[in-house]
Amino acid sequence: MGKIIAITNQKGGVGKTTTTINLGASLAAMEKRVLVVDADPQANASSGLGIDITRVGKSIYECLNGAAPCPQEAVVTTDTAGLYILPSHINLVGAELEMISLENREMRLREVLSPLRDEYDYILIDCSPSLGLITVNALTAAGSVIIPVQCEYFALEGITKLLNTIKIIKNKLNPSLEIEGFLLTMYDSRLRLSNQIYEEVKSHFQELVFTTAIQRNVKLSESQSYALPVLEYDADSRGSSDYMRLARELLGKNGRVIS
Repeated sequence: MGKIIAITNQKGGVGKTTTTINLGASLAAMEKRVLVVDADPQANASSGLGIDITRVGKSIYECLNGAAPCPQEAVVTTDTAGLYILPSHINLVGAELEMISLENREMRLREVLSPLRDEYDYILIDCSPSLGLITVNALTAAGSVIIPVQCEYFALEGITKLLNTIKIIKNKLNPSLEIEGFLLTMYDSRLRLSNQIYEEVKSHFQELVFTTAIQRNVKLSESQSYALPVLEYDADSRGSSDYMRLARELLGKNGRVIS
């Protein structure tokens, strides 16, 4: 049964989508079957994997509102072998209002993903930069959470609120929810601020911090404009190496070590 990991932080611009796409591609390169679930109305993970969201027939929106009762029909194959995506759509913006009156509204995404779990080794949910109902659904469906933290000033801003939300969901909706790890992104070892942020996060969260840090790398930004994971855009880049290292670390934490 596949492990479901939500990648979330209500602070925008910290590398959630970049991490979802590139961690997914790196795991796929290690012969894991990976499903990316784009739970952000901006649909950046979808477009970042080459999906034309204007031509998507069914998306996560239809799965959540019941218009697509078979979620397998909404899954799209990407150009990366072993990597699949349940795409998003701008209509997802209105899903939270539509779901308010539904029974067990916090459980809708869990119900959608339940029949998919046996088909994939990992399901990665790219969350929107908010703590709204869709993100609550993602955390209720997930077994663990990866929290990207940008190595810049105010990096820890809002983390306490996110941790409180995780605690509430763990107590009331999803007792098995755990923190997979805090991931330092946009790290530059030459900058004193980056090192200070790294040490501060490490002192706060200790073993919950991934050893791997994602360093600043122009190839990561360039790859997005070509709708490719950095591994396929430039396999020799620092960004590619960092995400492959993260994938190995994740597999090691989950007892699926790959040499």
